[in-house]
Amino acid sequence: MSHSLVVVLGVLVMVALIVGVDVAFLRNNLWLRLVVNIVIVALFALAYWWYHSS
Repeated sequence: MSHSLVVVLGVLVMVALIVGVDVAFLRNNLWLRLVVNIVIVALFALAYWWYHSS
């Protein structure tokens, strides 16, 4: 798979995961929602860095 395709698929999965978690679990908790979204983005950034370095 090409590198750009992997990046695009990763971003799409990340967005879908963030929206799904927000709608399903964190609809009324603003600060918890913000923290969980930051953690999800950080985990995807860590996975991207790990993939890119190997």
